[in-house]
Parts: sequence; C-alpha cells; structure tokens
Amino acid sequence: MKVLGVMSGTSADGVDLVLAEFSGRPPDVAHRVLAHLEVPYPEGLRRRVLRAMRGAKTREIALLHHDLGRFYLEAAIAFKGQAELVALSGQTVWHEPPRATFQLGEASHLALGLGVPVVHGFRAMDLAAGGQGAPLVAYPDLLLFGQDGVRTAVHNLGGISNLTYFRGKDPSTLLAFDTGPGVCLFDEALERLGLPLDEGVALAEKGTLDLDALSRWLNHPYFALPPPKTTGREVWRLDALAPLPLEPPTLLKTLLALTARSVHLAYQRFVPRVDRVLLAGGGARNRVLVSLLAENLPVQVLENPKVREPLAFALLGYLHALGEVNVLGRATGGKDIRAGQVVAPG
Repeated sequence: MKVLGVMSGTSADGVDLVLAEFSGRPPDVAHRVLAHLEVPYPEGLRRRVLRAMRGAKTREIALLHHDLGRFYLEAAIAFKGQAELVALSGQTVWHEPPRATFQLGEASHLALGLGVPVVHGFRAMDLAAGGQGAPLVAYPDLLLFGQDGVRTAVHNLGGISNLTYFRGKDPSTLLAFDTGPGVCLFDEALERLGLPLDEGVALAEKGTLDLDALSRWLNHPYFALPPPKTTGREVWRLDALAPLPLEPPTLLKTLLALTARSVHLAYQRFVPRVDRVLLAGGGARNRVLVSLLAENLPVQVLENPKVREPLAFALLGYLHALGEVNVLGRATGGKDIRAGQVVAPG
C-alpha cells in the first residue's frame, strides 16, 4: 500500500510529506520511501499558527483550521493518483495532557482533493484512551529502525525534543517521552532578534555559555518528572525563562545548551545503556546543537532527518488500515489502541 504521511511539527515551520510503500504485518513490516517533499509555511500563515499557540480568538482558530487544510492539500496535490491513503498528523497548537490536546488542519480538504481516505485524530484518540496524546511514533520507530541486538534511541529534535528507546525489535523494551524543549526556544529567540536560521547558528557558535542562566533553567520541575510525560510550547516560552542573557550570541548558545543538557539528563536518569542515538527533526540540521549532544551521546544524524516523522505517521496510517494496533500504551501512558479517525472522500 502506498501511503502519504503529512506532518507539521511543533517547530511550526511548515509541512513535511513522505510517500512510502508498505507491505507485511508487524513485527515484519517492509517499507520503501518513494518521495519526500518539504513545504515551508508562508510567513503570514506561520504567524497565524504561532498566534494560535499563544491564544488566538475563536474566529481566527476556525479560519486557520480550514486554511491549514487547504494548505496541506496544495502541498499534497503532487501525489494525487499515487497515494492510496493519507495519514495526517495536523498542527498541534495546544497540548495540555491529560485534559486536552488540540490540532488544526481540516482533513476533509485532503480527502476530497486527493480522492482517498485520510486517517487523522491520532492524538485525540490516544488521549481519550488514557494516554498523553504523544509520543505517537514510538511503535513505528521500533518497526522502522529496530535491529537485533542493538540498543537504539530515535531522538527527534523538533520544537519539542522527544525520544524512543528500544532493544532490538522487542516492544516490551519500548520507552518514549518528551525530554523538554527542542529548538522552540532557539527559534523564538531568532524571531525576536529578526535573524534567519543560518545567521543564528553562526552567532551561537561564537557565543559563550551563561552558566547561571543554564543552571537556573535546568532546575525546571519537568526535567525530574518520570516518563511517561509530554510537554509543549505552552511551557517552553522565552518569557518563562526570564531574565534572559542580554547578548544575542550568549542567549542563543545557552538556549541550545539547555536543550543538549536536558537531553543528556534524560538519558542519564531514565534510559538504559544505548548503543546509538539516531537524530531526526529540523534540529538535527543545527550543527551547534548536534555538536553539544555529541559530547555525551553516540549520535548519528539520519540521512534525511526530516523524513522520520512523516514516514512514521504514514506507517501509523498503514497499520490503521490493516486493523492493527498502532499506538502502544507503554509509550503514551494509555492503552494499546488502533488510533485514528477516517474521513472518506465520499
């Protein structure tokens, strides 16, 4: 089956689409990536997404929900006639487990525009089943990257940082949780400073650590919470870290160090010995962050770090179509369920 995975992460930088072909059933699922497309949000749309994360009005939310659905369709139209199924993650704009999780992007636009069923609502169903609504891709990670005899962590550096750990291909060893901020704080600082990503990374390379600020930030109670746990941009905002270092190079370097140190602490406190840490997500392209992580962890950057999440969502959709469990409760804190809702083209 050819499935199109459509993924918008907490970095709110756009949408990644992966067309993949799957065959077989768990634990032996074969896959082949056929195409990957990365489409950034237009600046106006991104501003609206970020505003929704910070508390927009009802009308703004309603309009954005459908405008995102139309944007997803525009990005996906190149795959019309190729995909037999679409798996849509949606754009998370509020995540407050166990009470609520909320994603935007109306799936009906994709279903009607591409003429195929769309599986969506994965987070909401897991939350209803007693889970945190995330991390959803732990089981797909195991099926995609598990190797006999190898202790693996797949680590995503999106807006929020999260990991999946497993030994070989054994689901009973699965551990998954959000470690804390990924690049959301760094991105917010770039936005405030009016800097593009490349300039911000170069500036961070020249910066020195503010050890007092870093020590203060690492005392955040989230880091000591045991898994299962998830978090979001509601918690990790620059305003919550005040006072901030004044010099931009120092601020940027220290924000990246916060991500790296909190990741390292998570492995120290909660993760068994690991043989390899596969880095994915947009933050895996940040050479300063990767260098800081490599000081303490056996990191390997995936060949295309932006493929992992949309590929994992495509696999969630494939498993749903087979009638198989696709979300494991040991990762999210809920039950083992077949998560997702389907919108048919008519």
